[in-house]
Amino acid sequence: MKNRNWLQSFGNAMHGIGRTAARERNFRIQIFFALAAVAFCVIARVPALHFILVGFAIFFVLFAELMNTAVEALTDLACGGQLHPLAKIAKDAAAGAVLLASLFSLAVGAFVVIETVRRFI
Repeated sequence: MKNRNWLQSFGNAMHGIGRTAARERNFRIQIFFALAAVAFCVIARVPALHFILVGFAIFFVLFAELMNTAVEALTDLACGGQLHPLAKIAKDAAAGAVLLASLFSLAVGAFVVIETVRRFI
């Protein structure tokens, strides 16, 4: 079923994000840390470029988690609840993508915090 207009597409996308937030504990944790990172950037008045890096890292992690959720849902649907070896590979690879995105965000966060602290020393 194809969407009729961009507003319907936007609504479906927001529904997907909301449903993921409602059902996935890790997504809610990631949103919490994203909000904490944004609050830190605002309070510490980090430079715009650093703020953009933090924003990209946040986007990257949330994007990866949404894709991980989609892969898990489709895999569960295709396998009917039975864990097939290929399904495990798909789920593990999607989880690995989230891990890589999270490690990237930690590196960006460490860089921004260190640079922010150096400004005050």
